[in-house]
Amino acid sequence: MRLFISLFVAMCALTACNSVYVQPNSLDKDALFFAQRGGYTMRRSVKEAMQERGYNVVVGTADTSKHFDDGDESNIDIDTDVVPKNAKYIVRTYERKDFIRPVWCMFNGFWWWNFNVSIADQETGHEIMTWRGRGCANSSIRKLNKILDKMEKPSL
Repeated sequence: MRLFISLFVAMCALTACNSVYVQPNSLDKDALFFAQRGGYTMRRSVKEAMQERGYNVVVGTADTSKHFDDGDESNIDIDTDVVPKNAKYIVRTYERKDFIRPVWCMFNGFWWWNFNVSIADQETGHEIMTWRGRGCANSSIRKLNKILDKMEKPSL
């Protein structure tokens, strides 16, 4: 019995935790998606997975504006992303630095991710997907594809 309890506790400590809210049949696959530039591997992988599914994912254009610092009157350049006006969805991925977890993720992508992903509909102003999770790279992308399967509107 002790062995069973020890194994159960060990598995609970090592498993990935995910919390997902999704609005089914809410995603128009033919619409334009805006995603942030850069990031660690999760942000890049979300964009790649969506493009592989046929989504039109763009990062918009960059804009640099000059601002004056009140203290010393020197210019401060602030870089911002300009979201295209015709982007229907905004995909945001926030992540902590990923790290290699060779024992646990050996056959599942090696990288351990800790992240938040959200998709918001710009026309309605509603967030149609939120996902707080952590897990191995490959299983996280498989989960993303399952989530997107639920979200896509059925084709006519």
